Amino acid sequence: MARLPAEWEPQSGVLLTWPHAGTDWAPCLDAVEALYQRLAALIAQQEPVLIVCHDAAHRRHVAARLDQAGVAATARHLALAPSNDTWARDHGPITVIGDDTGPTLLDFRFNGWGGKFTADLDDRISGRLHAAGWFGDAAFAASPLVLEGGAIDSDGRGTVLAVRRTLVDPARNPGWSEAQIEAELHARLGAERVLWLDHGQLSGDDTDGHVDTLVRFCDPGTLCFVQSPGAQDPDHAELTAMAQELAALRQPDGAPYRLVPLPKPGPLQDSDGEPLPGTYANFLIINGAVLVPVYDDPADDLALARLAPLFPGRRIIPLDCRTLIRQGGSLHCITMQLPAALPLVEPARTMPPAPGH
Repeated sequence: MARLPAEWEPQSGVLLTWPHAGTDWAPCLDAVEALYQRLAALIAQQEPVLIVCHDAAHRRHVAARLDQAGVAATARHLALAPSNDTWARDHGPITVIGDDTGPTLLDFRFNGWGGKFTADLDDRISGRLHAAGWFGDAAFAASPLVLEGGAIDSDGRGTVLAVRRTLVDPARNPGWSEAQIEAELHARLGAERVLWLDHGQLSGDDTDGHVDTLVRFCDPGTLCFVQSPGAQDPDHAELTAMAQELAALRQPDGAPYRLVPLPKPGPLQDSDGEPLPGTYANFLIINGAVLVPVYDDPADDLALARLAPLFPGRRIIPLDCRTLIRQGGSLHCITMQLPAALPLVEPARTMPPAPGH
């Protein structure tokens, strides 16, 4: 049976898809690239970083930016694959570990969060990376299910957490019943239990409520979650109902989960005055550290203090994500961890065709 590792398990690296002028980042490209430089440098202190570059010229550009950031050549790998956007969590591969078969790279379909955005190139990135040899002899399997990595979280022991509307959705998976989706998650991820939430959404979130913006496993018995700051908050009703759902969830042995509330940053807006989904739950766990998005907000310090005891032995490192949140996502959204069992291999520099679904 396959097993979806928890994110706190050892990693062989982290995947990023670097922004370029053809993405929605074009108006603030230099600023977001500066954030990617800082992020890549922090990751590279702990483990290798695998970066998807749009084309050969872009790869040379990214290499220069990494040089500026002091990222050692031995800690970085630059792959070629054209991309529509940068949300590696949702278009990147999901890796499971088999009892006897080792790692398998799963390529679920990605359709731009139910067709909201063009995603034809992003949907092929995982296939291109595998075909190019970046993951050695690891197995590869494609699924017809639309599943974004940010839509699920795993305790590493067979329990998967998700917001129902991000999977049971006619814009993502027309014709799929909830039972069929659960069967696919069981077959592909080894999910013995799917804990569905019906509530939880942040204003300005294009994903319809990805769980990685709302609730995260910190260990098999602990969930941290975004807590409403009060009735004045526009998301108060959804977050309060979500908290009630979380209190009713049970571990496989019947015990309740330990629930740790995270603060919610104050209102964030884009240049048109529209709300942005700032959240501290979108942290990234890497070997030896947890990278936490911060927003120059009074709640930043409280969020860091709440997370620190949940990850003993790891440094808690804040990273200013005010630039990143302009496009509606944060640290976890732009990264995909690669479990330690998955080899990370520097192949010959080619761009093979992507296998079809």
